[in-house]
Amino acid sequence: MPIVEKDPWRQQYFEHVACPDDVVIPTDDELAYRRYPQHRWIYSKLQVAESQDLDCAPHGIVPDTYPVFSKPIMNLRGMGTGGQVVTSKEEFERIQQPGYMWMPMMTGEHVSTDGVLVDGVPKWWRHTVGLEMGGGTFNYWTIEAESRPSLEQTLGNWTRKHLSGYTGAFNVETIGGTIIEAHLRFADQWPDLYGDGWLEALVQLYADGTWEYADADRRTGYSVVLFGGHGMRYAPVDRAKVRALTERPEISSVQITFHEDRDAGLHAMPPGGFRLGIVNCWDLDAGLHARQNLADLFVAAREGHTPQAPISHLS
Repeated sequence: MPIVEKDPWRQQYFEHVACPDDVVIPTDDELAYRRYPQHRWIYSKLQVAESQDLDCAPHGIVPDTYPVFSKPIMNLRGMGTGGQVVTSKEEFERIQQPGYMWMPMMTGEHVSTDGVLVDGVPKWWRHTVGLEMGGGTFNYWTIEAESRPSLEQTLGNWTRKHLSGYTGAFNVETIGGTIIEAHLRFADQWPDLYGDGWLEALVQLYADGTWEYADADRRTGYSVVLFGGHGMRYAPVDRAKVRALTERPEISSVQITFHEDRDAGLHAMPPGGFRLGIVNCWDLDAGLHARQNLADLFVAAREGHTPQAPISHLS
């Protein structure tokens, strides 16, 4: 398998893609951090903020104005762990702790962007926006077919200046066009929605440093998320019935996004819910319907395995 994937539910995307044995393509930040020491500084959210001349500092330095956003300077586990809005000096002095930083509260659209860089120069972009539900959870993500020229120019200027020498996939999150975090990898939640041949082109990028992808069948896709309540372990669902969901032409893939043999508390999850599954699809209504079918499978499994946390956050 050409792409190093630590989450078994996403190996389905990569296991049939041919690749030289000596090519390593990371999908998680831990491996990317180890493989690219020259560029690992981008995992410091403080340095990313400073690179854009934002008003920011580590805890211990008190902000002059509020609100600010507080978060870990470095968080390789993801899922927004530890982030919070701080509205006053009194609150800041109460919550501040080593290893954290603050920055301005950004406003505007929150966009997740995947890119391909060759020596820091962008060759391909794809943008995704999520419908938030609160507590770090999302109802679904829209993987846009359209380009965003203004954002792409801003990001391209930044990568040319700060990532010269880096060739590979690149993921960045922005709010209102300002970078809030960056990663030396792509988002492995929805690569099946990028089009036929995209993964093969990615292998070639890591193999010889060139990018050749026609991007001819670009279309909008959706990644619909199922959350449950925190607190208890969920019973395994009927995998044959899960696979049956993907037989519908509008459904691209289904992921069961947790380790069934691992305690729930050992998973990195947002405070608003425990992520149970994801449906990637080409039609939103079909994806929402498949999510409800997936929720029903969890309910059916729960009936024979009590106690269980409640299913929540369903449309």
